[in-house]
Amino acid sequence: MKKLLLTFFLFLNILHANAQETTTIKKDSIKRNELEEVVLTGQYNPQSINKSVFEVNVITQKDIQLLAGNNLADVLNQTLNINIQQNGEGQSKFRQFGFNGEYVKILVDNVPMIGAEGFGNDIDAAQINLDDIEQIEIIEGSMGVQYGSDAVTGVINIITKKSAKHKWQITPYLQEETIGNEYGWFDEGRHIQSLKIGHNISDQLYANILYTRNDFKGYQGRNKGVNYYNKNLEQDSLRGYEWLPKEQNNIKALINFDNHKNFRAFYKFEYFTEETLRYANNVLFNKNTATQTVNPTANDNIFNSERFYHHLNASGIIKNQVNYNVSVSYQEQVKNYEQFTYRLKTEEKIPLEKYDYNTRKGFFSRGNFSNFFNSKTAKLELGYEVNLDEGSASGLAEQAIEDRTKQQQLKNYSFFASSEIKASDMLSIRPGARIMTSSLFETKPSFSITTKLQLPKDYQLRVIGGMAPKVPTFEQLYYYMVDSNHNIQGNENLNLENGKSLFLHLKKTFWSKNYNLKFTPKFSAWYLDVDDKIALVVKNTSPLSFEFQNIDLYKTWGLSLRNNLSYKNFSANFGVSFSGTSQVLDEAENADHGYLYAFQANANLSYRIPKWNTTFSTFYKYNGPAYQFSDGGVNDSVEQQKLEGYSWLNASIQKTFLNDFKVTIGARNLLDITRLNLSNGQGGGHSNGTANQSLGYGRSYFLKLLYNLNF
Repeated sequence: MKKLLLTFFLFLNILHANAQETTTIKKDSIKRNELEEVVLTGQYNPQSINKSVFEVNVITQKDIQLLAGNNLADVLNQTLNINIQQNGEGQSKFRQFGFNGEYVKILVDNVPMIGAEGFGNDIDAAQINLDDIEQIEIIEGSMGVQYGSDAVTGVINIITKKSAKHKWQITPYLQEETIGNEYGWFDEGRHIQSLKIGHNISDQLYANILYTRNDFKGYQGRNKGVNYYNKNLEQDSLRGYEWLPKEQNNIKALINFDNHKNFRAFYKFEYFTEETLRYANNVLFNKNTATQTVNPTANDNIFNSERFYHHLNASGIIKNQVNYNVSVSYQEQVKNYEQFTYRLKTEEKIPLEKYDYNTRKGFFSRGNFSNFFNSKTAKLELGYEVNLDEGSASGLAEQAIEDRTKQQQLKNYSFFASSEIKASDMLSIRPGARIMTSSLFETKPSFSITTKLQLPKDYQLRVIGGMAPKVPTFEQLYYYMVDSNHNIQGNENLNLENGKSLFLHLKKTFWSKNYNLKFTPKFSAWYLDVDDKIALVVKNTSPLSFEFQNIDLYKTWGLSLRNNLSYKNFSANFGVSFSGTSQVLDEAENADHGYLYAFQANANLSYRIPKWNTTFSTFYKYNGPAYQFSDGGVNDSVEQQKLEGYSWLNASIQKTFLNDFKVTIGARNLLDITRLNLSNGQGGGHSNGTANQSLGYGRSYFLKLLYNLNF
């Protein structure tokens, strides 16, 4: 496959060189006059990134294209302080500053996306398609005033495209990708097809529709496929796949109205499906002693996810004074489980059981109102948020259907206010407060204060302190998995978790005399802690049962240095991060209050050759050894586990032909990482165990063909 990709790319390059007319490239105008990036997250109105009180990290559309990123996991896997944990079942979950995805708020156009655990938290990053994305904005630190519960470690806001320059814009693309060393036109590899059609119906009205299919055929690795069984009639657990096959289908539609004066509105619709096939590793041989024949079967599963997303937004100005921005969203998600018996010789499927095991329906509305009075020194914002969540939360154990599908409700209402005060030309301050009421929990206040200081010689200092409560997930509140082997139940008497953070960012942009060279270093320091953290603990030892309780304390601090460098056609980003994490497990007698330390580094390099319309890029990230405390399960002991360090390296070449046809070839996971050792890092009786954690499926190559037909 890799030889095919290289040959194809070289052929196109030669073809284009022969057909291309000689052109002269004018030098760019002075680069300091470039348009600054405009950000939306946490702002009263869209504004340049340098004027924002918050420190916003931006992943641009160009970055996404060079990575050939199809979903959010592809992109964030290269981001400092964020880890993507993938598993063989195809899920990709966030970790930020050592906290899992329940503590990161995921937004699409400022509206949280529904997931298995709630609005905007613990989202599967592999289920967020990036085909219509303008940019991704990341704010680190508690954002409880601005975005409510669960924004403990920060927010990730995905900004979608809502306009086009041309009357018609038709964009199809194809992407073929190997899965490790496995590839075939139909039965192996990853196959992606997409088509977007956009139309400016008038000067004020724009609409588009987009369809994307992502077919991941799975990765066998050491396993031997669906129809394999041991001819010696021995269980060797080699049937099936190491990484499960799955297929995603995504339909999106948008209609946007903008009168270019004082009113804008858009409606977005999305329908998403995902089918994941789980094949049992062991086989039932069903030996017939009379005939000395076997009829091997296996009990396999299909997991289906279905998501509906509706978002209506209106923004504008009332009486040439008050700015408003109001969103209303209704979303549904259903997860379905189907079990069947598979006969290996005849490839026949015999249905056994099918049911919905995790359903969600949610209504969300958010409104912001600002600019109540004309003042250059002070601005006021008032807002509300309504979050109505209904659904079920159960495991897959054998249990009564009425308990599996029992519908529960959680209703949250919030009101918030903040003021941006420009105390001087050098100092801006934004204090804020939020009051959250709930159908289950007591009223909870949140406070924040953000300061931006413009220091001499163009240094910028931002200090961001805030609080963010975390509402227990549906699983923690309502989980029900009880049968002969399990007894795990949620706890409706849980309290809110309390998250607090303090972040400091210091940066400056340096220019060369002719403005060809631009260098921006940024130093950051942070402290985060969460008390009343929820954990699953033993409720009874005989019979064994578990329950969620507010018992833990989790703290982390860290330092990072990020650098951005650009010189003519060369650009680079490189950074390092060092952090320490302390976890106190109050249910354990020997809970350790010490810190476990981690190190990360990343570097992204890009070089463009204008004459060839070609860009060469590489993306590198090193994740140092990671440590964690876990309940050893013996005499209330706490064990320290260590995951080996590893590096992730991607590279790509992108070439544009005749301004419309883009070809991208590249490789992911060039260092061929597959499994890492997860071992006990402490001495004592539990220190000998070592396990392997699956991290990737090896080095893969891709080819992406994209055509922009504009007229």
